[in-house]
Amino acid sequence: MTNNDIFKKLRVALQLRDDQIMEILELVDFRISKGEIGNFFRNEDHEKYMECGDQVLRNFLNGLVIYLRGTKEAPKNPMEVLQVNAEQVKKNVKENSSKPKDQEGRRETERPANAANFSNKRPQKSKVKPKPIVEFVKYNNGKKK
Repeated sequence: MTNNDIFKKLRVALQLRDDQIMEILELVDFRISKGEIGNFFRNEDHEKYMECGDQVLRNFLNGLVIYLRGTKEAPKNPMEVLQVNAEQVKKNVKENSSKPKDQEGRRETERPANAANFSNKRPQKSKVKPKPIVEFVKYNNGKKK
């Protein structure tokens, strides 16, 4: 099991978003961008995939302890912190479900029921050809014909 797998499983189990992960890492003075965090959660065959190093995971775990338990001066109850996170997730789900529906009964973020069929079909060719923006350009990508 790699560091990326551990990081992914903790993120799902604790229902953390990228901005919360950034906040946790900043508790131990470790700064990282949202894009870099997203690269840890990509598939291994993706071009922007990044291995999660030991330093990143170690700092995340140390920050997670502070985030959940608090410090000696200001202790927290971890279950209360997790419950607040769960309530925020439910609140976000309710906000998305309360979006107004259009005439067909779909919310703005929903795709049509047969949207999967659209991706398999080829786009229909229009009968009127649009005028090309660039004319008379020969592309030779180093290939000899």
